[in-house]
Amino acid sequence: MTSAHAVDTVARLRAAGLRVTDSRRAVVEALIERPHASADELYGIVAQTVPGTSLQSVYNALGDFVDAGLVRRFEPAGRPGLFELRVDDNHHHLICSRCGAVQDVDCVVGEAPCLTPSETHGYAVQVAEVTFWGLCPACAATETEALAAPGDAGSRAAATAS
Repeated sequence: MTSAHAVDTVARLRAAGLRVTDSRRAVVEALIERPHASADELYGIVAQTVPGTSLQSVYNALGDFVDAGLVRRFEPAGRPGLFELRVDDNHHHLICSRCGAVQDVDCVVGEAPCLTPSETHGYAVQVAEVTFWGLCPACAATETEALAAPGDAGSRAAATAS
């Protein structure tokens, strides 16, 4: 980690009104290294640099970060909550349904909340969370290769029986 990078991490924590600790600094650094990470993934990274850190301390730091507006938590259906540092806009996510890779996507159309519901039922809509699911380029290429592979098991069995 460069000293300018460390200063940026300290500045982020202080700007959010948070006390700077080794554990908090390590969690922010892990999020810089691995955006869209789960708490368990972040713990795996943080434990390498701050050996005495517990999973609970990572959860506590993330909770403090979310409360302070430093970090955003989003919860893709059927997956653990993920955390990211990109909080200054209303963006969405592309998620690979096979490998779980996540990419940011700028707002769908226009300004936040991007989408207007057909009926608000009296709610003052502030944000629309949109998640696009599909296959990332690597998984799509693997699927295409598998479909193009000559002779699946059924055709081999038919050929053998002849």
